[in-house]
Amino acid sequence: MEDSKSTVSLKTMLDAKRADFAAKAPDSKKKLYAEGIQAVADSGIMESAINVGDRAPLFSLTNATGNTVSLADVLKKGPVVLTWYRGGWCPYCNITLRSLQKELSYFKAKGVSLIALSPELPDKSLTTAEKNELNFEVLSDVGNVVAKEYGIVFELIEGVADSYNKAFNLPEYNGDDSNELPLAASYVINTDGTIVYAFLDADYRNRAEPSDIKKALQSIL
Repeated sequence: MEDSKSTVSLKTMLDAKRADFAAKAPDSKKKLYAEGIQAVADSGIMESAINVGDRAPLFSLTNATGNTVSLADVLKKGPVVLTWYRGGWCPYCNITLRSLQKELSYFKAKGVSLIALSPELPDKSLTTAEKNELNFEVLSDVGNVVAKEYGIVFELIEGVADSYNKAFNLPEYNGDDSNELPLAASYVINTDGTIVYAFLDADYRNRAEPSDIKKALQSIL
């Protein structure tokens, strides 16, 4: 039974969550969230974000236990899979993080480091890591400083921000009231700092499939 479970694609799990939302959410909420996604698509962020062939901006951030992690240092050990999640409040993010955790043994065997970034405060990212039983680096990019260097930050439209703040208090998670979030972007970065794979999507319900990440890695390993 476990084997059959492990073959379920991330997209299948995300689509199931999407279908559940579509079945239960009021039409007004579905309309509002669709408008929010369209606003991101119309913003031009997809065209301006760091992409394949670009150099990955280097950074040093604090992990969930307070230690500093430097991308430059990690790249000296091998390629890096860098992925952003919006926060532990996002069910699509938690599904994705758990899916990546299942691939961790593959990444380690290939000498690849997996790093997740989020605008969540360190205490919140620690909770996310513990809740999802993550054994890879989860870094707090407070204020979306690094995400802005990658060009993947957008501001929620007012209605969506109000909805989020009423539901779970986004400023409490991020430590500010900017209502800014990163795209749920993923990158594969070669040891020379060049990006060889990029997943960018205006729709936060869509994520990089682990099998696609592994294909990109195979081209540089």
